[in-house]
Amino acid sequence: MKKPKPELTQVELRRAAVDLLSRRDHSRRELTRKLSPKAADPEDVDRVLDDLAERDWQSDERFAESFLNSRCHRYGPLRLQQELREKGLNSEQIQAAIANLATDWFELAAEFAQRKCSGGLERNDVRERARLYRFLAYRGFNGDQINYALEQLQASSLPE
Repeated sequence: MKKPKPELTQVELRRAAVDLLSRRDHSRRELTRKLSPKAADPEDVDRVLDDLAERDWQSDERFAESFLNSRCHRYGPLRLQQELREKGLNSEQIQAAIANLATDWFELAAEFAQRKCSGGLERNDVRERARLYRFLAYRGFNGDQINYALEQLQASSLPE
């Protein structure tokens, strides 16, 4: 039978939070989720996180920026927005972070399409277009970005 883990005091929670933040930025929700099971008093977690935010050791905006910088070359804006929502950021924070990115989502979608379908795209190959559309949608691109990517791919495969 497992022994219950000892509950942490506010000082120990602070130490644990700083330890987590020293490895990478975390959103407030992530830290709450990781620290709450260890806390003797759930309000201690809020007090610790408030203190860390005041000192600017924990920042949801900085977390969003580093998260997006590490993933913006693999996913489209819709998927990134969803992932940030799951991490506990609000709509304003998400929109501001995505607006700060210097990423051309249309060109990124076109690059993904080109890599996925390097042989080009036939004009009447409906199944291949649908497969590529699903792939790009799963990656988080919107309809306009996907249609642009498909047009670019089709234009590059036309004989000259």
